[in-house]
Amino acid sequence: MPVRVAESSAPSQVPEAANPGQTSPQACTLLSVGQAFSGTQNVSSLQKEEAWRVNVRIQGCDLEHGYLCGTMEALNVPMADTPVVTFWEGEIVDTKNYTFFTDKWEATSEEDIKHWTKFPSFSPLLNQVEVDGGKSLDLSNYPHIFMRWKEQYFVNVGTDCGLTIAGFYYVCFSCSDGSINGYYYDPNSSPFQKLELKSTNEGRSGFSSSSYELQ
Repeated sequence: MPVRVAESSAPSQVPEAANPGQTSPQACTLLSVGQAFSGTQNVSSLQKEEAWRVNVRIQGCDLEHGYLCGTMEALNVPMADTPVVTFWEGEIVDTKNYTFFTDKWEATSEEDIKHWTKFPSFSPLLNQVEVDGGKSLDLSNYPHIFMRWKEQYFVNVGTDCGLTIAGFYYVCFSCSDGSINGYYYDPNSSPFQKLELKSTNEGRSGFSSSSYELQ
């Protein structure tokens, strides 16, 4: 949810060709309903350096259909009096429901490759992705899960808050430690705003008192 402006090591083996019916990502307790993550999003521009503290919670997850959703809370947004909360929906790149090519949200295949290649864990997949979006890959046991997160609406502020949710996040999730790295893409916002999150140890009890839960 950036301000609108004017301007892990790689695995040693490439996944094998996909097997029909076996392309859903491996189940991971760190990617499940209720899991929380905390970290920062770098929203720096040419004018100034800036990072927001961010909390994310997963509200729904359906690996079979490549879907998940949740809330994102930005805590120290300069133009906001309270934390800004958005609801997002995600696409899991499983080569069955979704490929590495976005095909919407103003993202071209060139932009897709440009963003995905910023993740070291993506490098072994590049050649096949360039051919068919990765459709022939089997990512079911891959140590990372690739996703796209699209914010759908503001939960607690109006659309005139000075922020935009027109773009989306390219996301790489580590199955081993639950860490998340992402890059925000919106042609009308600062490029390559980095999202860095770690899974928290708070269990499923909720965010801090400043946070919001969907009913």
